[in-house]
Amino acid sequence: MSDSVDLLAVVLPRPAAAVAIVRAWEAGEAVLPLDPEAPGPELAGVLAAARPTHLLDAAGRSRLPGGRPAAPGTAAVVATSGTGGPPKAAELDAAAVRAAAHAVSSALDTGSGDRWLCCLPLHGVAGLAILARAWHGGLPVEVHERFDPGRVAEAAGRATLVSLVPAMLPRLHAAGADLGRFRRVLLGGGPIPAELAGGALVRTYGLTETFGGVVHDGHPLEGVELRLDGGSGGLKDSPPVDGGEILVRGPMLFRGYRGDPVRTAAALRGGWLRTGDLGRLEPDGGLVVLGRRDDLIVTGGVNVHPVEVEVVLAAHPAVAAVGVRGLPDPRWGQRVAAYVVPRDPAAPPSLAELRAFALERLAAAKAPRELVLVPALPRGPSGKLLRRLLPGAAAPAQEPATSPAP
Repeated sequence: MSDSVDLLAVVLPRPAAAVAIVRAWEAGEAVLPLDPEAPGPELAGVLAAARPTHLLDAAGRSRLPGGRPAAPGTAAVVATSGTGGPPKAAELDAAAVRAAAHAVSSALDTGSGDRWLCCLPLHGVAGLAILARAWHGGLPVEVHERFDPGRVAEAAGRATLVSLVPAMLPRLHAAGADLGRFRRVLLGGGPIPAELAGGALVRTYGLTETFGGVVHDGHPLEGVELRLDGGSGGLKDSPPVDGGEILVRGPMLFRGYRGDPVRTAAALRGGWLRTGDLGRLEPDGGLVVLGRRDDLIVTGGVNVHPVEVEVVLAAHPAVAAVGVRGLPDPRWGQRVAAYVVPRDPAAPPSLAELRAFALERLAAAKAPRELVLVPALPRGPSGKLLRRLLPGAAAPAQEPATSPAP
């Protein structure tokens, strides 16, 4: 076996990129998929950090000066779309990619009659994992240039398996897409309204470092181990209220962050991946992901998980999308702020309406104390909400000073 493999950066439109990625895997090369629509400086920054040996773009394949080959067996290097700081380049070996693909295929009971639809970016792990599942499973895959609700609706039935993110659902609904025509619809990258659960929908949880979803509907896939930090070592014995940090172990874990041993050592400890996400258990034993550890809001001494508040507020009829984060507050330490995209910009919800709606479903400390109306929420390539990029409050609506204490 060679002591290194070429690392090919692919900067092509999605259908062409999919063909090039599979050809590279068949040739034993590693791939670094990049966003062909990203600004030049952003691409240059990723290339400088990852140092691939070759570049494949519209001009063809070329060798890059100063490129660093990947370790033997490497299949992919994926720039994370993480919520906790600058991107990192996660290295995944071929065995990990294969294990992740087979675990998902087994959970979905895929067969010769199945066909994948990929309408997610290939430079993110959500889209790249679809390609790997199809390739390792010997299944056809239909790759769309970009997310087009009409094309997804038209493909339903022809394709049997699809991965989506919750932010796509309103546009699909508006286009009249019948998701029930897919045999399975994987949904990850954010909270899913309770009324959408069930049927063909599968709630997934995973990271770039696990090459996509490793938990389906709250339960780990075959070969995946979970535990919560602070428990006695097993998920069943972990704290049920505020929970703890989710740790993952299994054959699909990434090798490390390319050229960054310090970050690698912080993330991988004793064979476990520290995800940076908080979770707890439901009575049925299912894992509930509460959000990023760094996103936890402490208001008046009460821990508030933004995801829990977002799920409730998203059900308000005047709310099209919502993101929640904590802002400094001299009285409470932090206050819960809701960044809302109104369903009708001419008739947005008021803070009083949202608080009343939340107080019927949540403890008082979890109801928003500030409302900021925004035209859109910042999201990464996978559709994940980037809370750190939520805009600053400009003339926000705040609760009256006489509102009750939590």
